[in-house]
Amino acid sequence: MDETKVVEIKNLTKKFGDVKAVDDVSLDVKRGEFLVILGPSGSGKSTLMMMIAGFMKPDEGDILIDGVRVNDKPPYERNAGMVFQSLALFPHMSVHDNIAFPLRMRRMAREEIEKRVEEVLDIVRLPGLGKRKIHELSGGQQQRVALARTLVFKPSISLLDEPFGALDRKLREEMQLELRKIHDALNATMLLVTHDQREALVLADDIMVMCDGRIQQKGPTKDVYFKPRNMFVADFMGMTNLLKGAVSEIGSDTITMTTDDGLRIVALKDTDAKIAQTMCLAIKSENVSISKERGSLDFDNVYEGEVKKEVFEGCSVIHEVAVGNRLLRTFSPVSNKVAFKPGDRVFVGWNGRDSVLLTC
Repeated sequence: MDETKVVEIKNLTKKFGDVKAVDDVSLDVKRGEFLVILGPSGSGKSTLMMMIAGFMKPDEGDILIDGVRVNDKPPYERNAGMVFQSLALFPHMSVHDNIAFPLRMRRMAREEIEKRVEEVLDIVRLPGLGKRKIHELSGGQQQRVALARTLVFKPSISLLDEPFGALDRKLREEMQLELRKIHDALNATMLLVTHDQREALVLADDIMVMCDGRIQQKGPTKDVYFKPRNMFVADFMGMTNLLKGAVSEIGSDTITMTTDDGLRIVALKDTDAKIAQTMCLAIKSENVSISKERGSLDFDNVYEGEVKKEVFEGCSVIHEVAVGNRLLRTFSPVSNKVAFKPGDRVFVGWNGRDSVLLTC
């Protein structure tokens, strides 16, 4: 048994009628890792988690937890804790009794139960609230109780199914940071499912992107964000400009792509390509700079265009700039020095090393 692996998924498949909700998925979750499964609705991410937890049975493949095959084991025999989006707290019980419930189900001694409940209340920053009823707590406090109930029996892995979906944005962002702190403090193994890209980036050591029941990419957070493997991941992970053209030049360390209307775009040569091959290029909006002066943009790719739209987001601003027959989006911090408004003639640019060439 590989003791570094808490969960091993081997060729897992789940069908609903003729639809494969999870299609031949294999992955490992290492001890102490925070893995986030990210994808749109219907991508299969929650179905995958429910099979790991034991609430659904796979049609094919194996699930191993701590080296033991658990396909036929009920949820309470898998040593996996689960936090649902609905939280599933018992409203008639106190905070203390909610947290103590899984320990009582395991017939733990009363003294040990009291000790563990107090310890975990401190960890989730709810000391002294054990006697409160659930309805007396705020949404964030209820979220902490649900997490405490999962952590208290020290599971091999904690499974979290979109746990912050019902919270408002500010509270959700606060809870994301809290959860990451708790994970780091305990060196816990956690797997979280979400459709929120920002949440995935804040929480994850590794991100696994799913679509149509299959893994599109799995790897370290920054790799998935800045080095997408395919067009779906590039488009799904943050605000990305996608351009299509044919390879017109291949240099020692660069590739030039030319669009149908003659726009020449230089990219770093980090993939195999042939002259005249149709390729797609992805460039993150935050890597695209905007200026009223051509000379201030010292980049491989610089183009003139017209501002069509400005979106103010508080600490940042998005500009949509028409370059030829396409819109390029820029994402940059708010600056009082230069303001751009619809109708302005501007220049946009980026470096070839920030471009990612992909097969269309």
